[in-house]
Amino acid sequence: MNWDDTTDTTGTAAERLVGPAAERLVDSVADREDQAVEAALRPKDLGEFIGQEKVREQLDLVLRAARARGATADHVLLSGAPGLGKTTLSMIIAAEMEAPIRITSGPAIQHAGDLAAILSSLQEGEVLFLDEIHRMSRPAEEMLYMAMEDFRVDVIVGKGPGATAIPLELPPFTLVGATTRAGLLPPPLRDRFGFTAHMEFYEPAELERVIHRSASLLEVEVEPEGAAEIAGRSRGTPRIANRLLRRVRDYAQVKADGLITKDIAAAALAVYEVDERGLDRLDRGVLEALLKLFGGGPVGLSTLAVAVGEERETVEEVAEPFLVREGLLARTPRGRVATPAAWAHLGLTPPRSQTGGSGQQDLFGA
Repeated sequence: MNWDDTTDTTGTAAERLVGPAAERLVDSVADREDQAVEAALRPKDLGEFIGQEKVREQLDLVLRAARARGATADHVLLSGAPGLGKTTLSMIIAAEMEAPIRITSGPAIQHAGDLAAILSSLQEGEVLFLDEIHRMSRPAEEMLYMAMEDFRVDVIVGKGPGATAIPLELPPFTLVGATTRAGLLPPPLRDRFGFTAHMEFYEPAELERVIHRSASLLEVEVEPEGAAEIAGRSRGTPRIANRLLRRVRDYAQVKADGLITKDIAAAALAVYEVDERGLDRLDRGVLEALLKLFGGGPVGLSTLAVAVGEERETVEEVAEPFLVREGLLARTPRGRVATPAAWAHLGLTPPRSQTGGSGQQDLFGA
């Protein structure tokens, strides 16, 4: 297995965070500790992979057919939020095809020459995993079209009028592209993937299975109610479930006898400020500012960010997506607005204007 370690200074706000916001327990972006633990917890084949039933079934058919033909598998595009298993599936594809895998990322490929160097060194049947493929440079992207379709690239030698294109034949390979923003991929690139799949968020029952499996590998004893408590706060994401499990394990070892029960899990996650719906300090800070300072909105994003003491991008890209998905916050043309569920979650009473009263009556106090 080949790993291309790169330092990336671009990307989303979640990936660029530093300071307290970067230490969020419910962040779906993997840090170095997550990467090390995930390497040990990853399933090795499709049979071990939990969740994503439709994707697993479809992918199994693609891989079995390729093995029966004695051919390399079609190029695969996996899209979905971070932490749902895209990297794990790429490794399973390589394992099922009994092929080596090379891992790199879109931001690491800034020039066509970078991509040509990787492609020219591939072995026949090798799997190339390209994470965050939508962030690859345009020249490299255009070179990838020909490589995926014809297994050939044109290497430009020289500059100006004397430049010459030398065709370089490539061995058949399988490209597995992963993206958190499928809409940013140009249609010509999407069309060259033989199989595309969208990874969905996990149901609590599926996360409970993930937690039990991880607990077994980590040699942690967890009761079914304890696993359910952790799963309910994991935002539908296995990576977050595994991270919360490790923190609850630490609490159980220090404060109890090591057994994770429902009460122990709840007490541990209260220490780490993760509530019963998976909201942390930043999420609740956004909601509290919106409700207590601005009466539930509407309020502009910049004003809300100042009230919370965070950057505008942090609020928009890190906190808001989950709050919107949970139905606690709405984005409107006039600004951010809290929903009735947000008032209920924080135990606050909404003003009459948000409970069906007449705006004119509220204005005159009638």
